[in-house]
Amino acid sequence: MMRHVLSAIVQNVPGVLAHVSGMLAARGYNIDSLAVGETENPHLSRMTFVVVGDDSVLEQVRKQLEKIVTVVRVDDISAQEHVERDLMLLKVKAPPEKRSDIRELTEIFRGRIVDVAPEQVVIEISGQEKKVESFIDLMRPFGIVELVRTGRIAMVRGIGKHVHPNTGVRRFAGMDEK
Repeated sequence: MMRHVLSAIVQNVPGVLAHVSGMLAARGYNIDSLAVGETENPHLSRMTFVVVGDDSVLEQVRKQLEKIVTVVRVDDISAQEHVERDLMLLKVKAPPEKRSDIRELTEIFRGRIVDVAPEQVVIEISGQEKKVESFIDLMRPFGIVELVRTGRIAMVRGIGKHVHPNTGVRRFAGMDEK
């Protein structure tokens, strides 16, 4: 079973999300993750799904999505070089004696503390799914009070040479340049 990231450009009209998710559920396809948001064109939205299955499942999901009138285009992003992120807000117990440990772990994961209360903090983390999952595991001993995630969003990378934003390392078509 493979994990597939699909991106569907849909008309930005009421009922599209219900129609798409209802169609997938009616045919027995499970959605691991779903994120929806407006695109650069206010008349269109992008739905990013993560579905698990073999290539035949992926092909059936694509065909079913493409039959829906309000769906403009469907792309299998996982088949291309892409950038993928998940955003999470996490509320964790943070008594004064534990705050420095929580703050240090948050900084290591390049997160931010976005709210502070007398006994709790809210942390914002974004990144690849494995990073977010690792952070959750490290926060469990402190006591997770509440957790909310966006689901995965993804975008196909640009064409040509890529420069890593943190390291400055140049990459071309997924290969390191010397």
